[in-house]
Amino acid sequence: MPRNTERYTVNGANPLWQLYKTVSFWKVMKNFTVIQMARYCPILSWKNWLYRTFLRMEIGSQSAVALMVMMDIMFPERIKIGDDCVIGYNTTILAHEYLVDEYRLGDVWIGSKVLVGANCTILPGVTIGDEAIVAAGTVVHKDVPARTFVGGNPMQIIKEL
Repeated sequence: MPRNTERYTVNGANPLWQLYKTVSFWKVMKNFTVIQMARYCPILSWKNWLYRTFLRMEIGSQSAVALMVMMDIMFPERIKIGDDCVIGYNTTILAHEYLVDEYRLGDVWIGSKVLVGANCTILPGVTIGDEAIVAAGTVVHKDVPARTFVGGNPMQIIKEL
């Protein structure tokens, strides 16, 4: 099943060359600054405050975003994280992707009590169900059902919990 993304075709140079027709330069600069501060912030409550206040992200109570997690720099407001989650070290969460002839945008929904291991990549348009576990190093390219353990590249269901 394809990811839930909106597709926009472009003419001329590839979409990355047309980046600032898609999103404001100043928004990208603000987001970059806030994300970099949050990536190194050792205090979880401050980090979540930065995400909520300046990036308009929804982050549930008691969710922990580890050191060096990279949120989408252009559309972080399309990322939603439930309560009591752990997002592992150096994970990347994307709400956009630029291809040769088009770009795509998609909401990322991470349910409650989800564990995402270190060094994962979560692609746009993906929903991760409540109480799911994503193994370290996984590329999440499709929805993850609730209470499921997934891993690998390509991602596969390893076990239903």
